[in-house]
Amino acid sequence: MITASSPLAQQSHASPDWRRLWREAITDAHELLAVLGLEPLADHLAPQDAGFSLRVPRGFVARMRPGDPGDPLLLQVLPQLAELDAVPGFTKDAVGDLASRAAHGVLHKYHGRALLIASGTCAINCRYCFRRHFPYGEDIAAASGWREAIEYVRGQEDVEELILSGGDPLALSTPKLQQLTDQLHALPHVRTLRLHTRLPVVLPERIDDEFMQWFAPLALHKVVVLHANHERELNASVARACARLRDCGATLLNQSVLLRGINDDARTLVALSRRLFACGVLPYYVHQLDRVQGAAHFEVSDANATGIIEDMRAHLPGYLLPRLVREVAGDAAKRPIRTL
Repeated sequence: MITASSPLAQQSHASPDWRRLWREAITDAHELLAVLGLEPLADHLAPQDAGFSLRVPRGFVARMRPGDPGDPLLLQVLPQLAELDAVPGFTKDAVGDLASRAAHGVLHKYHGRALLIASGTCAINCRYCFRRHFPYGEDIAAASGWREAIEYVRGQEDVEELILSGGDPLALSTPKLQQLTDQLHALPHVRTLRLHTRLPVVLPERIDDEFMQWFAPLALHKVVVLHANHERELNASVARACARLRDCGATLLNQSVLLRGINDDARTLVALSRRLFACGVLPYYVHQLDRVQGAAHFEVSDANATGIIEDMRAHLPGYLLPRLVREVAGDAAKRPIRTL
């Protein structure tokens, strides 16, 4: 609970405004390489960003190692020529999102929970994003003041959990988010609000006083699922944002994507689990790559993936060992990948 004496409640408005930091993000690959002293890599850039624009906050760039072409944070965001390769089995709708559209901005795949496409934008564009081809212009739940989404969920009394995804739901202003939660009082069967967001990791300033004043009092179970793939993403600013979210009464989980050349070894993922725990976040899932067009160069085989998890098992307590899963279109839940 936030109290007047809480150190987090006393944080000043003097911290940088997240909207300004968003606007100042790097959107040109040549500028990104110049900032890192990696101009020679320009010969390997995908033209026109392979049809998926580059965006990365400068605070995230500051966590990258200058002069290192293999930096694991850089490789998550840099448009590469490999994205242009046509690889069999890699499609624009890797997990069957389009077939699960139930109403404007609503995906309904699993029993007991529905997902709202809250926003079509992110503070960072990850090159492996499974929704990099999603037609956001046609399906944003917030566009109609959430009206159609609320009406759909009203008729689905088995839906106890509402998931906000995107894009990134925290790309929306806090008043826009409050517009949704104000309407949830009319849906007594919705008991849990889950946010799937990368902003507390890549733009931790988003968890500001205004956000906390909205989020903390919500009379719902609150779950925030973060997305970090490497321990170096989690600096002191991210730890503070996580602390503020916990102060709001939220349960914090993390899901990662297994990415070749970035985190596809046990030592890296063990370090990530330990750093997450230090930030008050429990590892939840390690996803096998969703086979979206443009991301084949990140894929790790199931054999290697299961071997990595088994190596992690020998070094971590069970509560810090994430589950290895894959999303398969039409399945009733995420599909576990057996490791024994």
